[in-house]
Amino acid sequence: MPGPRPAARTWPRIPLFVAGLCALAVCAALSLALGARSVPLSTVLDALSGTAHGRDAIVVTGLRLPRTLIGLAAGAALGVAGAVVQGITRNPLASPTTLGINHGAGFAVVLAVYALHLTRPIEYLWFAFAGAAAAAVFAQALARRAGDLDPVRLALGGTVLQLVLLSWTSTVMLASKRSLDEARFWLAGSLAERPLSVLWPVLPALLIGLVVAAAITPALNALALGDDSAHALGVPVSRIRLAGGLAVVLLAGSAVAVAGPLSFIGLAAPHLVRQLFRTSDHRILVPGCLIAGPLLLLGADILGRLVIRPSELQVGIISAFLGAPLLALLARKVAR
Repeated sequence: MPGPRPAARTWPRIPLFVAGLCALAVCAALSLALGARSVPLSTVLDALSGTAHGRDAIVVTGLRLPRTLIGLAAGAALGVAGAVVQGITRNPLASPTTLGINHGAGFAVVLAVYALHLTRPIEYLWFAFAGAAAAAVFAQALARRAGDLDPVRLALGGTVLQLVLLSWTSTVMLASKRSLDEARFWLAGSLAERPLSVLWPVLPALLIGLVVAAAITPALNALALGDDSAHALGVPVSRIRLAGGLAVVLLAGSAVAVAGPLSFIGLAAPHLVRQLFRTSDHRILVPGCLIAGPLLLLGADILGRLVIRPSELQVGIISAFLGAPLLALLARKVAR
């Protein structure tokens, strides 16, 4: 009776998905309510419904609502991108950073600020996206061997590219104090002071990336068995890796463009889902990361608002502070 077995395996995981959605809803509500000035949840609901018009309502709808929506979009993009890049490289320590996306976007923004004197996020948004995409494409070009994409060469090429781009970024920033002042806040990674106008231009690319990631999800399970086994199962390995690389470029590039370089969300989300669901099935990992990514990002953002209240720390600093020990633990686990 092979038919009922998939349902039997899937059913116990449905409560976990429901719990994750509930936790994400709570986190989004806290994101709207907490900050330098706390707002009661009743006032948050009134502000969202349009029945409240005071100072608190302006804070909720004008500042925290765009911040929360951007956090949801960027977190989902980074989480899914992390699951896909770990699948195509077969490397549990891989993340969107492996392709050089963060540093490619950072270098493009700093260069645009330096050369074109840009000052607002909406002005250098497309430079961030283009730099992220160019870095990922170049990393894949370095990883090609005999026409195929080598996962090991992809990881090494991305690491080398990161170091080169980081040195170039530092050089431009040191050459111009204006570049340093304008780009420093974006390079730290932040959801603050980001209007919704920075999200709309990249939303189509983000949605396309999610569609591509969903389409290749079954094939990622075959890639985990090795290239030879995947070929034997009829999986076009090269095309799947190219499609996966495209999805990562679109997803992580969009997130970096609107929120700046956020290194550890894409690494942590897939591992969190693996631990909770006790599976490496990408049909579970990808939708799970769609929830875990924004949950981690909004959680880090809320913590950054409260830790030195009434001031705040950028979410990129919080995620790096929490993610560095995670990376060390994962590296030790993989080494074992």
